[in-house]
Amino acid sequence: MPSVPAESSAWPCVSWESRSWTPSVSSDALSRRAHKRHQGPYRAALVETIADAHPYLPNAVAALAAEASAAIARFDAEVGAEVVPFATVLLRSESAASSMIENLTSGTKAIVLAEMGSRDKHNATEIVGNVAAMKAAINLADRLDTAAILAMHDALMRNYAPAIAGKWRRQQVWIGGDCVGPHGAMFVPPHHDHIAHLIDDFVAFTRRTDLPVLTHAAIAHAQFETIHPFSDGNGRTGRALVHAMLRGHGLTRKVTVPVSAGLLGDTNAYFHALTAYRNGDLEPIVTMMANASFAAIDNGRRLVTELHEVRASWNGRVNARRGAMVWRLAELLLRQPVVDTAMVAAELGISPDNAARPITPLVRAGVLTEFTGFARNRMWQSQEVLAALDGFAARAISRTAD
Repeated sequence: MPSVPAESSAWPCVSWESRSWTPSVSSDALSRRAHKRHQGPYRAALVETIADAHPYLPNAVAALAAEASAAIARFDAEVGAEVVPFATVLLRSESAASSMIENLTSGTKAIVLAEMGSRDKHNATEIVGNVAAMKAAINLADRLDTAAILAMHDALMRNYAPAIAGKWRRQQVWIGGDCVGPHGAMFVPPHHDHIAHLIDDFVAFTRRTDLPVLTHAAIAHAQFETIHPFSDGNGRTGRALVHAMLRGHGLTRKVTVPVSAGLLGDTNAYFHALTAYRNGDLEPIVTMMANASFAAIDNGRRLVTELHEVRASWNGRVNARRGAMVWRLAELLLRQPVVDTAMVAAELGISPDNAARPITPLVRAGVLTEFTGFARNRMWQSQEVLAALDGFAARAISRTAD
């Protein structure tokens, strides 16, 4: 991407319009100070269209993005060629990391249980919604349009906020401040009257083929977050859209590179990069996405290596002939570290009455541990796999403290 003189490299900035506001909260429920603060007009963002805009970056930033793109492609080829289905593991890990940016945290075990139908942990249930949104993003990558974006959001929200799932917002939202009104918010996205034409323009921008893919995805992500078209779930949907673009434009083919886990390294810088974008500066968000990719790839490789080591250790501990069902179950545990007899039966194509046959040798070898204590409806976990997956999340979080 060529560099040009600063005066010709400006990206469209957000401007502002005045909108009237009437608090929905009764004045009796507010202090006089709060009531006064939320009287009168407020300023909402006016977001420029970008479908035909020409982004320019300094040569060093363009080179960084190109290097990160090459690293993503190599990682996708390496992990995608694995016999073990790491694509599922990485997609779940990326979904959890994206949720953590929104302060939704949960351990891997709770997430897997939620995937199996448990509703005991609210955060885990929401994260499973994000897994569904990521899957929808990948499945719809070749036909990214307004219907696809709504489908991703519906997959994300349908199980815990069905009233807004897959629907553009019809009210003003704001970021920061308080819940009473937009006055004093850190950022007030555009009024909902503007969403339809801004999303049409956004889709047209995502379909361009004249931009480097990672730079293209980073800019599209920042534009989507600026439009903020949903009442909730914008960040997670916007990060799922990054993966739709990486897949749709051919940079990834097999796996979901856990970019959100890289963004966890400095969430403050991530949010500042979005603010800079709204001020017409593309460099921070592109730099952030590139560096997040490097961090994510490093963390992802460590996870894959640890899972390989865990699996290799089982070979010397499990007493079973080559080709036995127990080894098929061992491979399953790398992506599904919590199982019950119904799942084992379904995955291995055997009857539930025969599920104990592959489970028992793994229990004897310490690969699986029963954790319910029940006589019926028992469940088993691979503590080693769960530890590796939780370690991936811990490394992503720990980067924030460094």
